[in-house]
Amino acid sequence: MTARAMASLQEADAIACEDTRVTGKLLSKLGIEKTAPLLSYREENESHMAGRLADRIAAGERIALISDAGMPAISDPGFRLVRECRRRGLAVTAAPGLTAATTALALSGLPSDGFLYVGFLPPKRAARKRFFEKYLDFDYSLVVYESCHRIAKFLDDLIDVMGPERCISVGRELTKLHESVHSGPAEAVRTRLLAGSQKGEFVVTIAKRDYLLNDAPAANAP
Repeated sequence: MTARAMASLQEADAIACEDTRVTGKLLSKLGIEKTAPLLSYREENESHMAGRLADRIAAGERIALISDAGMPAISDPGFRLVRECRRRGLAVTAAPGLTAATTALALSGLPSDGFLYVGFLPPKRAARKRFFEKYLDFDYSLVVYESCHRIAKFLDDLIDVMGPERCISVGRELTKLHESVHSGPAEAVRTRLLAGSQKGEFVVTIAKRDYLLNDAPAANAP
């Protein structure tokens, strides 16, 4: 949490957040004494709240938007509010924090000169495999989010289409207490990953075809 981000929270007239309980704990942890109201802004009410918050901004209020983890608008609520503010010509700025996509790419050891972030893939196997087929010969790294419930099937489909030697990196619970990162050939990474815990959130980085990571058994945690 940067000093700029903390100042933004302290100076806001209201704080829009996914879970008011989570944000309340964060403010307490940071020692921020905040009297501004916490407003629920989540996927289920985002379409409705975007217009209401934009009205308040248009009236001169400073509204801070924060997500439970990661960064708003990056696989988290926020896109609709920013879009509505842009549509109305209202000022929007960011106090950037961590986001799993770039954190995973930086820790992966895979090429980072160019990448495509795609968020979560469709849950159906056929759609996942079509994605892997489409980007089989993509010239840059791919960054994909996946849940603990589908990570094994995700890796099975990746190996089936892209091959067991495709160089990948799988990050779990990035920046948290039980963070782990495994990089190397897909088959070897899958074996190491499934030998440990599959709890938490995953980010999979996929290198371009024929890229090799010299020291395949690369992991910074069990």
